[in-house]
Amino acid sequence: MNDKPTSPLALTVNGREVSAVVEPRTHLADFLREQQLLTGTNIGCEQGVCGACTVLVDGVPTRSCITWAVSCQGAEVRTIESFDEDETMAELRAAFTAEHALQCGYCTPGMLATARDIVTRLPQADEARIRLELSGNLCRCTGYVGLVRAIGRVLEARRQRNLVEA
Repeated sequence: MNDKPTSPLALTVNGREVSAVVEPRTHLADFLREQQLLTGTNIGCEQGVCGACTVLVDGVPTRSCITWAVSCQGAEVRTIESFDEDETMAELRAAFTAEHALQCGYCTPGMLATARDIVTRLPQADEARIRLELSGNLCRCTGYVGLVRAIGRVLEARRQRNLVEA
């Protein structure tokens, strides 16, 4: 006999409507990884500190390891798997490669989600602002120099193409 309480959950994950029954204590990261088989969302600290689990919930970077899945009822959730056709993400991936902003790759999905937010929300961000915005994402490998340069490269390229106001 299963006495665990459950809650219905309906949300959109990577553009697909999803309905499930989950325990109220299920974290969004666990729901995405275990029930949706979207393993691009990494779990690091399980305390919301490292940012490896960052996904976009209704367009806002969110720590999925400390977000209850049931709190996302009706929300639109995007994981790293949903950005294959995203022009901004393609630019960021290329810049991450060019600027050596990748090493072990564990932080990369969360770092890219945060970087995309910076590029789309703060088109005039300078190095100091990029560093501030990245402060919630930990990377033990790169030292952040390449990460900051990569995001700055994309911002500058977008400004040169007049995708944002100068």
